[in-house]
Amino acid sequence: MPEKNKIKIAVFPVAGMGTRFLPATKASPKEMLPIVDKPLIQYAAEEAVEAGIETLIFVTGRNKISIQNHFDAAYEIEAELERANKQKELELVKNIIPKNIACIYIRQHQALGLGHAVLCAKPAVGNNPFAVILADDMILPSNEGCLKQMVERYKELDSSMVAVEKVKKELLHKYGIIEGVKSNESDWVLSNIIEKPNTNDAPSNMGVVGRYILKPSIFDILSNTGKGAGEEIQLTDAIAAQLKKEKVYAYEFNGKRFDCGNKLGFLKATIEYGLNHEEIATDLRNYLKNLNI
Repeated sequence: MPEKNKIKIAVFPVAGMGTRFLPATKASPKEMLPIVDKPLIQYAAEEAVEAGIETLIFVTGRNKISIQNHFDAAYEIEAELERANKQKELELVKNIIPKNIACIYIRQHQALGLGHAVLCAKPAVGNNPFAVILADDMILPSNEGCLKQMVERYKELDSSMVAVEKVKKELLHKYGIIEGVKSNESDWVLSNIIEKPNTNDAPSNMGVVGRYILKPSIFDILSNTGKGAGEEIQLTDAIAAQLKKEKVYAYEFNGKRFDCGNKLGFLKATIEYGLNHEEIATDLRNYLKNLNI
């Protein structure tokens, strides 16, 4: 079992239908959409592994078997690459995640929201603090990954945390918006979170993005949380209740976030990750310079 102040478990809610990317997501999960040469979910898993996570819990739904297949061994492909002496490709396929990482798959039978998806992971998480990663939110690190930054901070704070960033006024209604007091360069002590407020009712311009570290007390709260915005059980509503009983922090991370839940954000991420990819960065940069736009 993980030590009290160490985060060794991460939950990945991946049951959503990805309707904004239809027809691409008709038969394939949105989490398997590729940014350059890796699917969204692999970037999220790699960020978790970098942060010291040892158990990955995927909360899945219908038509999500390809996620499980991606992290499983593919003996036919490996044998074919071995025969063709394609060692580089073979290593890529065999080392999607390190061998010591455990993967657990839990089915969310009803689409009742992010809060419900997290609650589905309770039997596997147990009485341990854990991380939640939304693969839609890709965060290009400035140095180390967002979750690693949060895990290091958690060692000192020993409290639930949400990642936040500044949000444009016209987009406030799309986020969970925090209310609180900034205690230093990166931390806020929270007094409230409001899910998708009207612009004029937003308590700040700091929005919650898809990285969380949560104390296990969140599970009892989620069990008693009713439907909120969008007629779904909202994780932010449960965190708002949690912070009335214990300290909860918001953390301003270092890195550049891309909302890959929409087409424009996905394209921006593809370009910027391409510009940081050792194989294609130079050619892509030259191509973009020469575009007659």
